[in-house]
Amino acid sequence: MQFYGQAPQHDLTYSDVFLIPSRSEVGSRLNVDLATGDATGMTLPLVASNMNSVTGPRMAAAMARRGGLGVLPQDLDDAQLATGIRWVKRQSPLWTAAFEFDAEEGVADVLRRVPPVAGQAVAVLRGGVPGFVLEASHLERMPEDARLGDLGHFAAPVRPAAELADARAAFDLLEEAEGRLAAVEEDGRLVGAFSQRDALRSTIYPPNVDADGRLRVAAAVGVNGDVASRARALAAAGADVLVIDTAHGHQSSMLRAIAAVREAELGLPIVAGNVVSAAGTRDLVSAGASIVKVGVGPGAMCTTRMMTAVGRPQFSAVLECAETARHHGAGVWADGGVRYPRDVALALAAGGAAVMIGSWFAGTCEAPGTVLRDEEGRVYKESFGMASTRAVTSRFGGLSAYERARKMLFAEGISNSTILMDPKLPSVDDLIDIIATGVRSSCTYAGAGSLAEFRERAKVGIQSAAGYEEGKPLPVSW
Repeated sequence: MQFYGQAPQHDLTYSDVFLIPSRSEVGSRLNVDLATGDATGMTLPLVASNMNSVTGPRMAAAMARRGGLGVLPQDLDDAQLATGIRWVKRQSPLWTAAFEFDAEEGVADVLRRVPPVAGQAVAVLRGGVPGFVLEASHLERMPEDARLGDLGHFAAPVRPAAELADARAAFDLLEEAEGRLAAVEEDGRLVGAFSQRDALRSTIYPPNVDADGRLRVAAAVGVNGDVASRARALAAAGADVLVIDTAHGHQSSMLRAIAAVREAELGLPIVAGNVVSAAGTRDLVSAGASIVKVGVGPGAMCTTRMMTAVGRPQFSAVLECAETARHHGAGVWADGGVRYPRDVALALAAGGAAVMIGSWFAGTCEAPGTVLRDEEGRVYKESFGMASTRAVTSRFGGLSAYERARKMLFAEGISNSTILMDPKLPSVDDLIDIIATGVRSSCTYAGAGSLAEFRERAKVGIQSAAGYEEGKPLPVSW
């Protein structure tokens, strides 16, 4: 990356900068290779954050299916993490697992977990086995007390897995299906759902899979306790990437934790953070991190900068840390602060190997949490910061009331934020589509056929607040 004109003497965030087009020989956005080229195996440089309100097993599987990665949070206990990891590893890289409900449950039970939108599949269980699959959009016009087992006449058509293995053939086959979605049958059992859009996406996004063809998944650990033992347990369960995570990554406990995991010789990439400086990056890489997580305070749920004045504008933080990491044979993830696809492109131009996204993904069907409605009938989910009172209460629930109260004195971050679910973009797949489209276009404007070329060729200019506003579209007339 190079600045267009004189390099600034002050720190910058994403809205302060823009990309200048260059001569390009890249003919199509689809010719751009978005693979990170590192040990994470990502073919798409997007990571779902290890926040309780963002990433569970379903989100992790969805991310890997499209080439990215999801990080299961450290707040889950060992058994929950192991179960979640194994669930992800069992999922198909092609079709999705339907949300499962017993036939005796009602429509209201489903709508607390799944919004009534197209493309989301609900498996109705009989005797613990899927009997048929419904598209969630059918439930919008159903009485809330309607019994799921009585809705079989709305069942999606069933297709053998072999018929759907070829994406182009599957696309044509699903053209005739109601809702363009089918239940997938394999060895006499319904194993998932596959839509026409799934078929199309599978031709664009190579999945992030391990050597055995299973979806990759990451898991987070903290810096306290027996870090090495927990890392071993996660590796044994099948985790592909370990993320050692704490708000202030440039501290001795983090360096000890990295060293302990490195000495365990698990053969997995170690991601560690968060930091915002060259010195912090250098120390974490020297301790054994192969990827450094960059960002203090840019996230939508984070109050660190307002509470402590600690942090750094994210574009400059990524730029400096990525340069340092590159000199030491490592990479960085830009963690937080992205609001639009342009921000993702700028983080990658600054040198990020991938971009970590939190609250932007919290309002999707795949994110954990209950589906709620506000007074205007709009559907939403709740998000919260990982240092907030809500998160601290959950994390330290096993402590005595006194010790828990002491911890809560120092809680910071938003405990309850409403993240509206866009009815036109209800799935993380939909958000991935708009982000990847923007990033691919950014690469073609720079004349780059890969992320490595993009980091080399990107030209970045500095703009005023008015310049930033000028670039926003106008949804209504003047």
